[in-house]
Amino acid sequence: MSLPAPVAEEFVEGNFLGLPEQGGSPDIVILQVPYELTTSYGQGTELGPSACIEASGQVELFDPLLGEDLPAGYKIKTAEPWNGEGGNLRKQLDGISKYLVPWFDGHKFPVILGGEHGILPAIINAAGGHPLVNGDFSQLTLVQIDAHADLRQELNGEPFSHACAASRAMDFGLKHLYQVGIRAFSKNEYERIQSDDDVTTFFASDIHSSSNSSWGRWIETLASIEGPVHLTIDIDGLDGSLVPATGTPVPGGLTFWQIIETIQELFSASKATVISMDVNEIVPQKDTPLTQFTAAMIATKGIIHHIDNRRNGKWADTSEDNDIQNNHVFDKNYFEKL
Repeated sequence: MSLPAPVAEEFVEGNFLGLPEQGGSPDIVILQVPYELTTSYGQGTELGPSACIEASGQVELFDPLLGEDLPAGYKIKTAEPWNGEGGNLRKQLDGISKYLVPWFDGHKFPVILGGEHGILPAIINAAGGHPLVNGDFSQLTLVQIDAHADLRQELNGEPFSHACAASRAMDFGLKHLYQVGIRAFSKNEYERIQSDDDVTTFFASDIHSSSNSSWGRWIETLASIEGPVHLTIDIDGLDGSLVPATGTPVPGGLTFWQIIETIQELFSASKATVISMDVNEIVPQKDTPLTQFTAAMIATKGIIHHIDNRRNGKWADTSEDNDIQNNHVFDKNYFEKL
């Protein structure tokens, strides 16, 4: 007796991975931030989120870690994109934070697609509302995969340039910044890396050196992180041959599997909780969808490891936890006041 063929999951155009949405509160939400105001070389990052969504329709839904196809019993929602509200750069950053903050409620896992890396300060501002942060940013660790240090104080007179994203994030008083893949930086950025005890950087040149055990130390560092974490992935952290269409491609970057190992080790760190992640600087590639497809695969790997954490009891739903009193008041005009 032959078994009936499995019914194919309905494919929904415009949804991440083409997955249909189910009713009720989602477990994971895909958030699109098509923001581009300060790019200094290649352009087109405002088209990145939608290109990534489109490419995700070709990503395989099965992963051995889960043993079944996504969504693997969980609810994944693709939210409407940020609407671009705001008459200037700082008002737009406030608008991005306002768009993001409802999703940092302690139940949902936000996956944010950009857009230039200048969205990072707005993401961190919104993350202050997560119950595990509760306005105390000294609890929050930032893990950054990037070609660039993004630790400038300003670029062309703009302190909120994408080249200053990590500096503006650190202005919130974060617990620590861990960077990997860095290979493009100014003298001032290098001096800060050497002198700032709250910044730990693993340079790409050390990662790839055959006489250096830097990669092993990176993995050990990830395992030692404690508390809430935001993971920010500038797609140019990968070698430029893998993502040639990103805003500022740089040779000598990380391999795809090094990115995946970083995600795996960070999500499995015994005392850390990855509360959110972003994948940014995605630019649609004209001749091949390699760049946006790579970004979609990386975002999917983050979702897979988050679901694995939920299954294994490593993700505590704090949205209705009476023991956590969330008194953080979101300032909808934070950046405009600066």
